[in-house]
Amino acid sequence: MEKNENNSAGLEKQKEYISMLEDILYLRAGGQKPKAFVHTYGCQQNVSDSEKIKGMLVEMGCELTEEKEDADIILFNTCAVREHAEDRVFGNVGALKALKKKKPSLLIGLCGCMMEQEHIAQRIYKSFPYVGLVFGTHVIHKFPELLYKAVTGGKRLVERGYDDGLVYEGLPVHRDGSFKGWLPIMYGCDNFCTYCIVPHVRGRERSRRPEVILSEARQMVNAGYKDITLLGQNVNSYGKWLDGDTDFADLLKSVADIEGDFWVRFMTSHPKDASRKLIDTMAENPKICNHLHLPFQSGSSRVLTRMNRRYTREAYIEIAEYAKSKIPDLSLTSDVIVGFPGETEEEFEETLSLIREVEFTSLFTFIYSPRVGTPAAKFDDPVTHAEKAARMDRLLRTQEEIAARRCAGMVGKRYRVLVEEQAREGVLNARTQNNIVVELNEPSELIGSFCDVEITEARNWILRGKRI
Repeated sequence: MEKNENNSAGLEKQKEYISMLEDILYLRAGGQKPKAFVHTYGCQQNVSDSEKIKGMLVEMGCELTEEKEDADIILFNTCAVREHAEDRVFGNVGALKALKKKKPSLLIGLCGCMMEQEHIAQRIYKSFPYVGLVFGTHVIHKFPELLYKAVTGGKRLVERGYDDGLVYEGLPVHRDGSFKGWLPIMYGCDNFCTYCIVPHVRGRERSRRPEVILSEARQMVNAGYKDITLLGQNVNSYGKWLDGDTDFADLLKSVADIEGDFWVRFMTSHPKDASRKLIDTMAENPKICNHLHLPFQSGSSRVLTRMNRRYTREAYIEIAEYAKSKIPDLSLTSDVIVGFPGETEEEFEETLSLIREVEFTSLFTFIYSPRVGTPAAKFDDPVTHAEKAARMDRLLRTQEEIAARRCAGMVGKRYRVLVEEQAREGVLNARTQNNIVVELNEPSELIGSFCDVEITEARNWILRGKRI
C-alpha cells in the first residue's frame, strides 16, 4: 500500500457544492456573473495552487478579474517563507477594509502557507474581522465546501492545521498561461532545514503517481504548451513513498519522451539528492532544458551543518562541476542566504569564494529572515543587520561581475528561444533554454513560439539579439 494513495472520493462531494454555489454566487452578485480576484504571493507551487482555486471558481460560474474593485470574491494566496512577504500580505489585507465597507457582500479570503501558522491565523482573526474565510494548504481540495459555508453560514470560517497525507487528483485547473505551464509532481518536504518553515506549513512529502503526471503532461503538450516546469519542494525526492522504482530522473525522461515540440524544466533540486543519474538524463535529452537550479545557501560547511542541509561545501562543488562537465552551456542558478545566525566574516568569505569558483548564471539572494517555529529562530545572532546588508552588497557586486562576463561570452552565438511577452513597445522578451532573457525587436505575433536568434549585445543577465 502506498503511503500517499490518491483519493478522489471526496471530490464528488465538492462538485455538489460547486453546483450549489453557481446559483448562490449569482444572486449575491446582484443577478449577474460574479467576479473573483485571486492574488498569489511566493513560489511557483503557490501559483499552481492558485490555478486550481481559479479552476474551481470558474466552474462555479465566476469570471476572473484583475481589478479588486470589481470583485465579489477576493482571495490572497499567501507565502510564509520570508517576513517581507508576510508584511505585504498584512498591508494589502488592511487596504481592503474600505472596499468591504463600500461593498458589504464582498467575501475576502486568505489561504496558503501563512494560514498554516497558528500565530498568523490568530492575528488575522483578531485584527481583520472583515476577512470571512481562512484556510490552509492542506484543504485546497475542499475550497468549494469552505466557500459555501462562508457565504451561507453567516459567520467567519477558519480551517487549517489538518494534513491527511493524501494526494487529491481531478481538481479543475485554470492555467495563467497558454504556452508556459506548471506541473506539480509532488507536495510537501521532509528536509527540515533549520531556517525553513515550509515542512511545517506544507506537510510531509507525497508524490503523484507517474501515470497521472504523464497524462497531464500530454494534455498540456496537446494544448500547445511549449515550456513545462515540473514542480516540487525537492523534486529529487520524487517517488520515495510510491510503489515501484520510478525516481525523478526516470519521470523526467518519460516526460521528455512525449511526442511534441516543447521544453521541460524542473524546480527545485536539493543538492543532497542531486544524482549523477539526473545530470546524465539531462545531458541525454534535448528537450530537457540545460538549466539547473541548485540552491547552495552557504559556502561554509559549518553553516550548512547548522542549517541541517546535509551536504558539505565540497559535495556541492563536486555535483556542480560534474553537471558543468556533462551539459554544454549549462546555466547553474542558486539560492543563497546571507547573515544566517552566527555566520562569521570568514564563513561569508567562503560563500563568496564558492560563487567565484562555480560561476553561477544568476542568484536569488536573501538576508536571513527568522521564522517563528523554526530552530534557527532561537539561535544566537550577534551580527547586526547593517553588517549583513554590507555583506549582501559585496555578494551582489561579485555576482554581477560574473553574470556580466558570462553573458558577454554569449555574444555572437546562436540560440533557440521561446518568445514570451512584450517588454515594451516594439520589444519582445524571449528566453533561452538555459533561462536567460533575450530582447528582440520583433512583432508581437511571435509570442508563444520558438525561433532562432543570434546574440548581438550583453547587459549583465539580459541579452539583446536578432532573429535568424
